[in-house]
Amino acid sequence: MNLLGKREKEIYGSSTLAGIEKNLTSLAEKYDYQLDCYQSNYEGELVDYLQEAEGKYAGIIFNPAAYTHTSVALRDAIQSINVPVVEVHISNIYSREEFRKKSLIAPVCYGHIAGFGILGYRLAVMAFLEGTM
Repeated sequence: MNLLGKREKEIYGSSTLAGIEKNLTSLAEKYDYQLDCYQSNYEGELVDYLQEAEGKYAGIIFNPAAYTHTSVALRDAIQSINVPVVEVHISNIYSREEFRKKSLIAPVCYGHIAGFGILGYRLAVMAFLEGTM
């Protein structure tokens, strides 16, 4: 995620993570909500962050990237908290390589958005703002 805008632009587009975060933060502020953004390349740090969300956040928008297909630890962390999580992917993981078509995370998430590019993040924010969670 930290290399958005630099890697595989034909799949992930040219938007940077900082640009996406700025756009989503502005959207949330229009509704008088606060949005915190967090990125890590380390699975354990993501687990810790999810576990610390209880009582702190009303919801989580989460792109587990490659961990989507491999991380039982992240799945268990999401399942263990009482905070709705929406899994978001920029690309349509179901139209890509066979190993990417299985999300270990989706079954324990409130919702799943894939294939709409960075619009998927806005859709997830709007789901929380509109009170559908």
